[in-house]
Amino acid sequence: MQATANYGGGMAMKESRARAASPQAESARAPAPVAASADQAQQTPFQRYLAVRQELNVEVPSEQLPDAWGKVRDLCDTLKCELLSSSLLRETPQQVGKAMLEMRVEPADVDKLLNGLAGVAKVVSQNTTSEDKTSEVIDVEARIKNRTEFRDSLRLMLRDKTTKRDMSDLLEIQRTLADTQAELDSSATQRKVLEQQTSKQHIQIQFTTTRVLVQGGQSYNPMMRALRQAGSVLAESVGALITFLAAVLPWLLLVVLPFGWLVRVLWRRRRSKIA
Repeated sequence: MQATANYGGGMAMKESRARAASPQAESARAPAPVAASADQAQQTPFQRYLAVRQELNVEVPSEQLPDAWGKVRDLCDTLKCELLSSSLLRETPQQVGKAMLEMRVEPADVDKLLNGLAGVAKVVSQNTTSEDKTSEVIDVEARIKNRTEFRDSLRLMLRDKTTKRDMSDLLEIQRTLADTQAELDSSATQRKVLEQQTSKQHIQIQFTTTRVLVQGGQSYNPMMRALRQAGSVLAESVGALITFLAAVLPWLLLVVLPFGWLVRVLWRRRRSKIA
């Protein structure tokens, strides 16, 4: 009986090692779940998992940029919307104002968000892309199912008191169980990321200020632009002059003046010799 127990424990240990070393072979040897779900797949429609991404560029008047950006951000709080990032750069005489919002929105609330955006800004471009994540989701779910069954079988082996196993076998089972649980946690995290990508649309909105045109609305007015920038150009020129004087003045005192005095002395001596 003791020999039979040891033999059974050794066989169980070999089976666990083989299944841990080759999880793909384990799933290939267990086609029953796939066969059982074949009829169900024929009865239920095939579900696709799509990761939809929208990129929008909008224009608003420079004085309305902070208000429009804030209204769209507040609208996201009232919807099934997750704000990922936001930034605002106000317009100054030296830089153009711009802003950005990045969010994840459930498909049922996408139209509400876009309608609210159209009420405060002018949409100048909209780009929509879609990536099929169905195969990735199916692979991850199958991996989670196989790893869960394998983990449960290892736990049953540890709780089995009828089979006699050596300490080395028990340690090997525990080590395999820990590795399997780590793989299962990693697959669960990957599945959660895929769920976030496929259950909500990723929307990114770029805000820019409306460009100032001439009264006719046909082209830019370089004269008006030059007049607006005249003050800053004059200030930069004066600053450059001050910088130049600060750099030249020490050399003028240390080199030019002594050199001029020496030339004057030599010229006087030569003149006195001639006289």
